[in-house]
Amino acid sequence: MNRRNALRKTAILAGTATVAPSLLSLLQSCKEQSRLNWQPVFLSEDQARFISAFVDTILPKTETPGALDVKTDIFIDLVYAKVYDKKAQENVVAEIEKFNATCKERFGDVFADLSPEDKAAMLKAADAESGKFNGNVWGTAVGKQEPVGFYRSLKSMTLSGYFSSEEIGKNYLSYDPIPGEYLGCIPLSDVGNSWSL
Repeated sequence: MNRRNALRKTAILAGTATVAPSLLSLLQSCKEQSRLNWQPVFLSEDQARFISAFVDTILPKTETPGALDVKTDIFIDLVYAKVYDKKAQENVVAEIEKFNATCKERFGDVFADLSPEDKAAMLKAADAESGKFNGNVWGTAVGKQEPVGFYRSLKSMTLSGYFSSEEIGKNYLSYDPIPGEYLGCIPLSDVGNSWSL
């Protein structure tokens, strides 16, 4: 490994205080897998289809890559497989089944097979029915955090996986592996893009 690569990797890790190191290594391992032959590690094929449809509905491809383009669904499967304990894994499976049962009841089919309009309507309803994350100060939640539920947790993991991906962090957010001087008082228009972690 050359010095530049070592410095770049060190800077990336130093800036990810809100993401556990184990999650970053899982995200990196997603990069090597091909979309065409991806086999879920933890999820069944139907559950993987649900996760793929969910992340694609939350972050579809536009002029920027979508969640499927940066393999957020593979990342989520690896988190479930390698980070969650058996009880949490069982809960994920039960929640996916419950979510799909609600989709069948409201729209006549499982989430992955719904029309884009019905998927959006289902997510809007789930958002309204879910708990909310407390505000935070410097990354610490204010007050006692009540459970937010499966939908909100999965949406949060989708966003974390997407914005922590190398593709998005380096090519679509502002990225400076070795930051320079601190400029504390500049116009907001000079800031530009959001910054990657």
